[in-house]
Amino acid sequence: MRFSYVLFIAVIFAITGFSCKEKGGKHINQGEIHYNIDYIGNFGPMPKEVLPRNLIVSFKNNKIIFEMISSFGNSGILNLSNPEKGIFDTYFSLFTLKYFYPVQAGDQFPGFEAMKGIMIKKTARTSVICGFNCKNAEVRFPGDRNKVYEIWYTNEINVKNPNTATPFSQIDGVLMSFFFYLGPAELHFEAETVYKKEIPDGAFERREKFIQVSREEIDKFINKMISL
Repeated sequence: MRFSYVLFIAVIFAITGFSCKEKGGKHINQGEIHYNIDYIGNFGPMPKEVLPRNLIVSFKNNKIIFEMISSFGNSGILNLSNPEKGIFDTYFSLFTLKYFYPVQAGDQFPGFEAMKGIMIKKTARTSVICGFNCKNAEVRFPGDRNKVYEIWYTNEINVKNPNTATPFSQIDGVLMSFFFYLGPAELHFEAETVYKKEIPDGAFERREKFIQVSREEIDKFINKMISL
């Protein structure tokens, strides 16, 4: 089964360590993390090659951006968290379509409805990813407690509340290997490179030229992009 294969690969990674690059040293408070995306399951007639292949996370202190962009139609999804300004937005773009939904502080961002009620259990396991010491946690869903997913996170990158924009808000570290159910799709992310980089404050401002829509509408757009 595909799930058994994923678990086998996770065990191999835990034993041998993850291979990626860290550029800038530990305990940085601003920069970028680049992740590879692996799609699991059936995504309809659209080839996976046109789906976003990378996730870029930009961070500065307690401000953070999750951005997945595809080369197809300049399409993408961006989650922006700027607690200092009270900005918690999800953006969707496809060709000339540009929409956003402002989330209330503390609410879950759109697209993650399938991950409601997840149960997270921290373990004593450790690994090294991109030169950062990482901790492990196991994730289960209420409907199938026998199926276990693994996530890895580090406390050696200085971001306050780094998972505000994700279903893993209770994890007190930066995610380095994790997964999302985004709409109907299962996505797995592995950190490839961590950069120390100066991020301008303007990157965390609300985007212009995006039309505000309802949560139901932004969910529909996200689901369509992932399962074209």
